[in-house]
Amino acid sequence: MSKKNIEECIRESLQGYFSDLRGEQPHGMYDMMIRVMEKPLLEEVMAQAGNNQSRAAEWLGLNRNTLRKKLVEHKLVN
Repeated sequence: MSKKNIEECIRESLQGYFSDLRGEQPHGMYDMMIRVMEKPLLEEVMAQAGNNQSRAAEWLGLNRNTLRKKLVEHKLVN
């Protein structure tokens, strides 16, 4: 899947979100999007990296400690 396909999936999901609001004003969208996107991103990268946090951190462009913090926040490690 290309970057364009991922962007299109996000765009379509957001269009559906706004449609579901039926004119109501959205609140806290940025935090909501980060929360719903970050966990599956971390889960999949960790799986593809064989649960190697150093490798996953490198792939994500994060410091390993930052990755560890995010994994704990999302309850993906103890």
